[in-house]
Amino acid sequence: MNLSSKKLAIVITDGVGFRNFVLSDFLTEADRNFDEVVIFSCLPASVYDGITNCRIIELEVFEEHFFTWFFRKTKEIAHLQNHKNGNFGIADNLNTNRSKSKTSRGYATRLIFKITQYLHSEKWIAFFNKLQQYTFKNKSITKSYFSILKIEKPDQLFFTHQRPPYIAPLVYAAQKLNINTSAFIFSWDNLASKGRMAANFKNYMVWSELMKTDLLRFYKSVNAEAIEVVGTPQFEPYVLPRYAITLKEFQKQFNLNSSLKTVCFSCGDISTSKNDELYIETIAEALQHGHLPKFNFIVRTSPAEDPKRFKEISEKFPFIIWNYPDWKISRYGHQEAWSQRVPSVQDVKCLRAILAFSDLNINMLSTMSLDFMQFDKPVINPVFGTKENDLYNDGRFLNYEHIEYVVESNATKIAKNKSELIESIRFYLENPNANQSERKLLLSQQIGKPLNGTSQRIAKTLRRWV
Repeated sequence: MNLSSKKLAIVITDGVGFRNFVLSDFLTEADRNFDEVVIFSCLPASVYDGITNCRIIELEVFEEHFFTWFFRKTKEIAHLQNHKNGNFGIADNLNTNRSKSKTSRGYATRLIFKITQYLHSEKWIAFFNKLQQYTFKNKSITKSYFSILKIEKPDQLFFTHQRPPYIAPLVYAAQKLNINTSAFIFSWDNLASKGRMAANFKNYMVWSELMKTDLLRFYKSVNAEAIEVVGTPQFEPYVLPRYAITLKEFQKQFNLNSSLKTVCFSCGDISTSKNDELYIETIAEALQHGHLPKFNFIVRTSPAEDPKRFKEISEKFPFIIWNYPDWKISRYGHQEAWSQRVPSVQDVKCLRAILAFSDLNINMLSTMSLDFMQFDKPVINPVFGTKENDLYNDGRFLNYEHIEYVVESNATKIAKNKSELIESIRFYLENPNANQSERKLLLSQQIGKPLNGTSQRIAKTLRRWV
């Protein structure tokens, strides 16, 4: 046994990181594996009150100035240019980054596209990363990060999200001080369709062997030995008894008719799920006109946005039961405002109950499909939008690599129009066990380890990497 004292610093970047690593068992397991655990928080320290006894160091908010943005953006666009061929998701993401704006950043973005059209190899990406880091050198916030790290002297600096641009100067400071850095790959789509990570890390944790393969494919400088498959704490609360409530409590909370089945539509945020109102209205009208058997209809909005866009539809269909996630904004004026929304313990209980006691889920190709599958619930993914019709083209997401796995698995039903959506709902209400084996196979592919013991695996891996 190694008797030397070891210290872990955990960087909580946003509200999802708070849910995954603070509201799971991770802090308890980290405390068992390290002599000291401290949280470096990109959220206000007050959000941890009554949640943990860990010491909280609230990090100053990093404001990205023009040249830092320019080189960071160049690095990200170069990454997309490098991997666009044969990857629809990355090519689509590249196109969404184009700008016709007549602002300084608009002109700069067009210049970046011209530069990276030719200069986008891994060597050039590394060069743009160095230029980005150079802009941190004399910033007061970087100096404050150096000061914190010199005082705290962590043996391992663990980033719970690899993408936010505001973590880059902290990674830079840690690497200059030869502090081990590790990152958890945040979501199932982050590698196969998103831009470059905020920085390079010494070690990486991934959900599955599939994600490990993606990491090695998109980041050629990363060695396989630096990657560990751990699963994800995103779903761990679903197996923790403290978040469970009874069916009766659930029915009372939402004032449900206990004699009816329950269907949940879970929304995405407006940036990618613009047709959610149409899908909700389609289902509500079918219920209203007797085209579907009666059921309790719950709509859970996205915690990343204000639900005001659903005001009109909630007034039109008063029988819809709305669940607005209890994610309170902890700080205003942040460059990524959604990141400052923080979930309550009660909301985790509420979500778990919806997953456990709903009979069917409908969502537009979000990770909520995986959430409901943890409870073996059938899932329908409506995507009505195409290039040809007047709707937002959400159908293009079917060509994203991580979604292609879902489509090919037959674990969900893809509904491309109103009649397919209504028929799929009717089918699953009558045949809840249909596609059960396909759901299990998709889960094992996307989440490579059991939910039980996830936090323990992560903490032990971090200790081993010291």
